[in-house]
Amino acid sequence: MVRERRAKVLYLRRAPPLDSATMRRFFTSSRSRNDHGFVYRASWWIGRLIIAFFAISVGLTVLYKFVPVPITLTMILDPNGFDKSWTPLSRIDRTMVDAVIAGEDAKFCTHKGFDTNAIEKAMERNARSSRLRGGSTISQQTAKNVFLWQGTGWTRYARKGLEAWFTVLIENIWGKRRIMEVYLNVAETGVGTYGVEAGAEHYYDHSATRLTQVEAARIAAALPAPKRREVVDPGGFTRRHGNAIAARSGVVRNEAMDACVYR
Repeated sequence: MVRERRAKVLYLRRAPPLDSATMRRFFTSSRSRNDHGFVYRASWWIGRLIIAFFAISVGLTVLYKFVPVPITLTMILDPNGFDKSWTPLSRIDRTMVDAVIAGEDAKFCTHKGFDTNAIEKAMERNARSSRLRGGSTISQQTAKNVFLWQGTGWTRYARKGLEAWFTVLIENIWGKRRIMEVYLNVAETGVGTYGVEAGAEHYYDHSATRLTQVEAARIAAALPAPKRREVVDPGGFTRRHGNAIAARSGVVRNEAMDACVYR
């Protein structure tokens, strides 16, 4: 036992001190990155950028599960400015939830973020027409509105891959109720108007806490093109579409198609 203690003391006396330079040499590759070729250096940086992206995206998703989304890129880039008022889902009339499910995503409570049938139909329509139409779910729209940009042309296709990633994140981290709450607070509801609370105040001069079935349906009918479609006294397609949404909203409520939001 005495010999072992003496051996340990002698070893500690002879061992070099673990200063910062020693630690850096320990954790740094014996061969500098500058000694490697361009491909290695580029791969090194790309790998770290990918890791940083994953870490930041997951971190923001976890944060926004509990904290109201303060602002989005769409709001920042809106030339008309933006008016918004974050409102908890508990203070938004249920008719509004039923209306957006009826108008935007009837399978909201049953899919895992993607409606494959809607996507396939959209692809078939787009193959026959030069006017692109999407098959995005409310979850996909929320992911786009919160974390990404709107985009047209090739930027739209570049965004879709990131949109899928964020859709998976919010479906698994937020859950349906939070997705609906965020969607109803960040969706563009008019020129420079974001969220159903600001939309209700702008169009009807009252809060989204109390909305009639027709009022909610008309806001929902304008969501795909809020800068072009009228909410107050709409005509033509917007009026017909709003009336159809109002009728389907009753089905959503009666068949508990909004159950995942109100469990």
